[in-house]
Amino acid sequence: QQNMDLVLGQGLRLGLGFLIMLTLAQTPPRYFRLWSPWIYLSGIVLLLAVMVIGDVSKGAQRWLDLGVVRFQPSEIMKLAVPMMMGWFFAEKPLPPRWLHLLGGVLITAIPFVLIAEQPDLGTALVVGSSGGFALFLAGLSWMIMLGLAGLLGAVIPLFWTFVMHDYQRQRVLTFLNPESDPLGSGYHIIQSKIAIGSGGIYGRGWLNGTQSHLDFLPEGSTDFIFAAFSEEFGLVGACLLLTLYFFIIGRSLYMAARAPDTYARLLAGSLALIFFLYAFVNSGMVSGLLPVVGLPLPLFSYGGTSLVTIMAGFGILMSVYSHRRTPTR
Repeated sequence: QQNMDLVLGQGLRLGLGFLIMLTLAQTPPRYFRLWSPWIYLSGIVLLLAVMVIGDVSKGAQRWLDLGVVRFQPSEIMKLAVPMMMGWFFAEKPLPPRWLHLLGGVLITAIPFVLIAEQPDLGTALVVGSSGGFALFLAGLSWMIMLGLAGLLGAVIPLFWTFVMHDYQRQRVLTFLNPESDPLGSGYHIIQSKIAIGSGGIYGRGWLNGTQSHLDFLPEGSTDFIFAAFSEEFGLVGACLLLTLYFFIIGRSLYMAARAPDTYARLLAGSLALIFFLYAFVNSGMVSGLLPVVGLPLPLFSYGGTSLVTIMAGFGILMSVYSHRRTPTR
């Protein structure tokens, strides 16, 4: 009964996401450009509201409960930041000058800090990366990007000391040596790697995975669903799934490359790279190649807000491509 409830709930969210995707796909991109500042400012207001009246779940204050719907405002910023960055740079000379670069950094930094305070480091990194993708697509020189990377490296000790919470620091230490605490902080990643390895070449078969169905694998339907899938469908299934992701990413970048102007190109390209980041970080996380940051596997993990956000992003991509001969001005 519980599994059926999960299926029905996710089916309803998928239907809602599909409806939103089709609606946005039919919307001319000039309206996205017109709405961008208002969507961004609304997202900031919602993030501030989370700090005051947000629901606390698993030690983090990330949710807004409006009675009819319960959602994470931080997910909205994954769309709002690329939209705002595209709007900001649309009429600016490219590559961006220093003053404009500082404006783009500020647009990204405000939601990054608010989301990191919830705390939700995974989503904060995605939002921060979305701003970085927009700067990259705006033609920012490699020298400046390397300088910014060096600056970020210099503030990592401050970030580690004053921003990251104890459990987040423990995740990084566990990533470096998960066997140091096999029954505590290292349990998730150890069980995940056991699940992936036990799948072998062809897998144990659908619903025959022992790690996930005997509850050895935590969060088997959300953050660690790639490990559960790999156990049941093996290396072949995992490679097919990753190939599908690469196809979606490649097609999305192809659509972004044919955008009619700067706004549409920055928006569509950033959304395509955000999807890549989701797939890359989640698969690397459950394989032990990256620290655990709590990012879902796109279109696969159980969850409503993330699924709807990703499908909304696809709707925007489809809109940009279908209106590729119409500038957003």
